Amino acid sequence: MTEDPVLLLVDDRPSTFTRYAARALDGRLVLLRFAALHRDLSPEHLDATAHLPAFWVRDGVPLRDEARRYKEWAARLPRPPSRFCNPSEPRQAVAQRFAGLAGLPHLSRRQVRWVRDKAAMKERFRELGLRTARWARVRTPAHVGRFAARHGWPVVLKPVDSFACVDTHRLTGPPAHLRMEGREWLAEEHIGGTEWEVCALIHGGRVLDAWPSAMPCRPLDIVDGAMNANISVGSGEGPTVDLRGMLQRIVTGMGIDHGYAHMEFFLVDGVVYASEIGVRLAGCEIPANHGHAYGFDVFGATLDVYRGRRPALDYGERRCAGDLLLPLPGSGTVRSVTSREELLRIPGVLDAVLKVGAGDVVAARRASHNASGYVHVAGASIGEVERRMREVLSAFAIELVPAALSEERI
Repeated sequence: MTEDPVLLLVDDRPSTFTRYAARALDGRLVLLRFAALHRDLSPEHLDATAHLPAFWVRDGVPLRDEARRYKEWAARLPRPPSRFCNPSEPRQAVAQRFAGLAGLPHLSRRQVRWVRDKAAMKERFRELGLRTARWARVRTPAHVGRFAARHGWPVVLKPVDSFACVDTHRLTGPPAHLRMEGREWLAEEHIGGTEWEVCALIHGGRVLDAWPSAMPCRPLDIVDGAMNANISVGSGEGPTVDLRGMLQRIVTGMGIDHGYAHMEFFLVDGVVYASEIGVRLAGCEIPANHGHAYGFDVFGATLDVYRGRRPALDYGERRCAGDLLLPLPGSGTVRSVTSREELLRIPGVLDAVLKVGAGDVVAARRASHNASGYVHVAGASIGEVERRMREVLSAFAIELVPAALSEERI
């Protein structure tokens, strides 16, 4: 019998996936952490994972030297890792390079560029025969204005390596208020139609299955205050698109052997426009949505593909299920917040997680994952789930003492 492989997992922030892996792979999991990001790992998370071996990559030390030190360290473990998983989008380049230096399966530098540099990504989409929005690399507001003169306003402006809509803007005029120095930017035409999300598991270069998600509100509307939700569509209401075929074309064209893929696309009058793809777990609680919608162990299946195993995708449900991120309307000190028990009493709510409580100091940011917590909501259709989510929003309340007032009282 083949020995159960040990997985090296990048741990740069607490997540549902990491917590699952820590429970499921005790004795077969090693964590890779970066000292520069120590503050992103809460004391509670560090305590909960203290039983797992963890290698800390030191800040300011050449990565090759750290990989050499890691190999010496791992050789002293009962069983060193032979497989690698990076669920983090911002850590993609450094994590994959580290895995390569450590002799573990990894994405090549070119593959990382395809899935991190949005301009290179769109170039590759076009080479593979997929439509995309028209786009251009830009460096100054004047460049953005010239792009708009050719393609019209509004224009979507984003850093080429952004994620979760951080520093992404929909502009109706020149970006005079934005500082563009020191970063690479992409301007692209604004696409209408319906925006969808799709996730997939890949094993041996093959897309095993694809799970679409509806987005009641677009991510760029979410960061400006719209409802922040994704709904996994297990009911058959999804887009009339060969999702597996589209993803297989990309997976083959990018030479991806295994992993979890997360993609956004637009559907305009039946025509697909590829937007972006990441080869890592989807953000927020989207993977868990798929598990609730199809009735299977999505995190276990994901761990399987990263450990070189083909998962059995045995579905026990066919419904819609989504994650609704609960608002975090500002920065300051939490005075009060609706309890988990109250949220669980709302029809369709499967689970509720509050990340803040009374007395906590919180900081809001303009990002698609900005939230005070989340709920999972199920229903027979996209419409039913969305209605139930709006009931949750009507019932949910969080009261903050604004940061300035909090400081005055100290």
